[in-house]
Amino acid sequence: MKRFLTALAAPLLALPATVLAADAITGDVQRQPTNWQAIIMFVIFVALTLYITYWASKRTRSRSDYYTAGGNITGFQNGLAISGDFMSAASFLGISALVYTSGYDGLIYSLGFLVGWPIILFLIAERLRNLGRYTFADVASYRLKQGPIRILSACGSLVVVALYLIAQMVGAGKLIELLFGLNYHVAVVLVGVLMVMYVLFGGMLATTWVQIIKAVLLLFGASFMAFMVMKHVGFSFNNLFNEAMAAHPKGAAIMSPGGLVKDPISALSLGLGLMFGTAGLPHILMRFFTVSDAREARKSVLYATGFMGYFYILTFIIGFGAIMLVGANPAFKDAAGALIGGNNMAAVHLANAVGGNLFLGFISAVAFATILAVVAGLTLAGASAVSHDLYANVFRKGASERDEIRVSKITVLILGVVAIGLGILFEKQNIAFMVGLAFSIAASCNFPIILLSMYWSKLTTRGAMIGGWLGLLTAVILMILGPTVWVQVLGHATAIFPYEYPALFSILVAFVGIWVFSITDNSPEGNLERGKFRAQFIRSQTGIGIEQSSRAH
Repeated sequence: MKRFLTALAAPLLALPATVLAADAITGDVQRQPTNWQAIIMFVIFVALTLYITYWASKRTRSRSDYYTAGGNITGFQNGLAISGDFMSAASFLGISALVYTSGYDGLIYSLGFLVGWPIILFLIAERLRNLGRYTFADVASYRLKQGPIRILSACGSLVVVALYLIAQMVGAGKLIELLFGLNYHVAVVLVGVLMVMYVLFGGMLATTWVQIIKAVLLLFGASFMAFMVMKHVGFSFNNLFNEAMAAHPKGAAIMSPGGLVKDPISALSLGLGLMFGTAGLPHILMRFFTVSDAREARKSVLYATGFMGYFYILTFIIGFGAIMLVGANPAFKDAAGALIGGNNMAAVHLANAVGGNLFLGFISAVAFATILAVVAGLTLAGASAVSHDLYANVFRKGASERDEIRVSKITVLILGVVAIGLGILFEKQNIAFMVGLAFSIAASCNFPIILLSMYWSKLTTRGAMIGGWLGLLTAVILMILGPTVWVQVLGHATAIFPYEYPALFSILVAFVGIWVFSITDNSPEGNLERGKFRAQFIRSQTGIGIEQSSRAH
């Protein structure tokens, strides 16, 4: 059961392994009867999104259309799409479950995911849009050597994408196995085939609209659930909390914080990983190139932050509502008194409690739709890293648009096959550590290079390369030596590295490495790269020359 819970809650773009560890439920998964309402709604959603893919394929004619929807997405649309990328099924189910089991602590994690958006993305969104074209590697390579920087950026992106794809595929299989009664392998193959179709034929335009539809459906479903919960308590938060405290085994203790993070170092490392990792996720950064200018990029962040903030407030209400309407109802418990399907099913059972089987089917279908939307964005980000960063700018400079798109589509097919294979391979493995590792790698490898390439005049290729690789390797090694992998996965008695999250240490290693090896770089190339900072700064402020061409250094 523990493996199931970690597999279900791991595929989120916004929920770390510490949250999962707080939900320790034992026992066997009970597969529910086939939910025909959910299957019918799922078929309707698939039919709608496949039509959107067909529509988008008729409008995807160039490389710009395929990677960035031609830059024609509005700030409002992009904000919805970003929030759709970030609000995964397990973010919805996992945070609600955390509130259901721990009360107030769930709010701490909900708000913690939002901290990085206004601070980090407002810091980089405008310059990222003005300096880049298709991927964030365009930004870093503007004043540094294209070859080494693009290889490092592509490697960091592909590792993050791979970790998330594994988690999403396993999460999809386990979720559908429970909710729809489908075979795990069938669910994994179904997700893989659909994600390939979205990206292969519709590109970024189809991916964007799938994410927008998913975000709207999820926000509507969560809003209805929260409304029904508040209606039950007379729209009084005081009544909500009092009834929840009366129904919860912990009583008034659920209104007190603490207990989910073991020590200050772990808390700081987790927070830094979430904040800076968000700003280094390739599929999130890629969305800023789909808008027309820096102003729309800023609006994207504003709308995305608003939608996600609203969503996480709803999950808090849903969690307390589940304590009242689900935790106190024996109909949702098994013979041992545990919640059927585990605590992560609290929101799903609440949907049944407030809306019956029809609304339960809707929420189940939306939960699956969220995974489809997220894997489509991840696949496109991985394909662009291979085709644009590696193929067109490193291995075959000056490749035609047709060749680049062809390589991208081949990569999509390969990623689809690999994702299905890894989803089946990792079915019975604890994959929670992959999410934490993905955040740590994004924060330790991608983010320092992006930030310093835009704001630090003394950055050189040597510093970026050594510091970036040091950050990436440190994150991977410390995660392996930490308690999640070394003890829980590999079975050793004690961990060599005592903390669950390495972000605090790997980010520090990356920044120090970049700083030391940049200021000690007195080579002619290093001095030339420092001199390019002023030109980059002017371009980042004005947006002149966005159509960056490949340059040989």
